[in-house]
Amino acid sequence: MGPVSFPWPEASATGVGSYPGTDAAETTEVVFGELSLPHLPELPARGPGADLIGRGAAFLVELPVHLQPSGWRFADRPGVDLRRALDYLRRDLDLLEEQAPEGPVKLQVCGPWTLAASIELPGGERALRDAGAVRDITESLVEGVREHVAEVRRRLPRAEILLQVDEPSLPAVLAGRVPTASGFRTLRSVAAPVAQEGLRKVLAATDAFPIVHCCARNVPFPVLLGAGARGLSVEVSAIPVKGDEVIGEAIEDGVAFFFGVAPGTDAPLPEPARSVAPVRELWRRLGFAPGGMAGQVVVTPACGLAGASPRYVRQVLAHCAKAARTLAETPE
Repeated sequence: MGPVSFPWPEASATGVGSYPGTDAAETTEVVFGELSLPHLPELPARGPGADLIGRGAAFLVELPVHLQPSGWRFADRPGVDLRRALDYLRRDLDLLEEQAPEGPVKLQVCGPWTLAASIELPGGERALRDAGAVRDITESLVEGVREHVAEVRRRLPRAEILLQVDEPSLPAVLAGRVPTASGFRTLRSVAAPVAQEGLRKVLAATDAFPIVHCCARNVPFPVLLGAGARGLSVEVSAIPVKGDEVIGEAIEDGVAFFFGVAPGTDAPLPEPARSVAPVRELWRRLGFAPGGMAGQVVVTPACGLAGASPRYVRQVLAHCAKAARTLAETPE
C-alpha cells in the first residue's frame, strides 16, 4: 500500500490519559507544553466522578448512576454523584478550550465492555451479566460519545479530534475472568465476535480518528482491529514475539501504534533512544523499512500516570517527546 497520512506530526508523543494530583489547570498546561499530540487530562485523585468509570458513566445518555460502597451502580434518576462527574468534565473542557489548539487533540472515553464489567445493576450484580444491559450501555455510550465529540468540536473548531476508547477490562471479559458480586465465581465469557461488534459501534459513533487503549496483558489484537481501530495504544512489551502476523498486517494496513515505552510510575529513565529500541526491533523483525516508523508510531508512557509524582510527569513526558524525535532523526 502507499504512504498513509496521520492527523499528527511526525515524531509525536502523547499521554495515555490520567495524571496525579487535583490541579487540572496546571496539568493541562504541562500536557500542552510537553506534547506534540496533546490530550484531555484525567485526574482521578479528585475523587468519585473523576475516575475512569465515573467519567465513563457521565457519557451515558439516560442511564444515570450513583455511587455505592461497592462502586458505581445504575440508579432511577441522576443524583449528586453524576452531577459531580459532569461538573468535572465541563471544567476540564473549559481548560481545554482555553488552550485553543489548532492541531490534533486526543480525547479518552471508557469503553462499553469495561463499563459493563464495572457498573452494577440495581440488584448489585455487574451489568456484564445481563446481555440486555450491555446493549443498553453500548447504545447509550454511542449517543454520549457522539454528543461529546460534537461539543468538543464546537469548542475547538480548528482542532482535529482523535478518540481513544479505553478497554482495560476487555481481556478479562473475553476470558471469563470478571468476578461476580460475591467474588466466589466469575461471569461467563463474552464471545469475541460479540465483543468486537459492541466496540465497533462506539468506534464508529463519530468520524474522529478511532484508537483503542488496552494496558492489560493478553491484548486481544484481532478483536480491536476487527472493531475498526485505526490506532492501538499498548505497551510495546505487549506485542507478541510469536504469532505476530496480525501486527505485521496491521502495520502494512496503515494502523498506527501508540507504544508505551516508559514506566508509568517514578523510575530512572534511560537515554531516549534506548526507550524506543524495542520499536525499532519490531519494525526490523517484521521486515518494514524504518522510514515510515516516526509517522506511524506515537510514543507514550506505558500507561496512565495517576500513580506518578508531578515531577516525574514532566520528566517522562519530555522523555517520550525526545524518544519520538529519535525515531525520525535516526530511523536506522
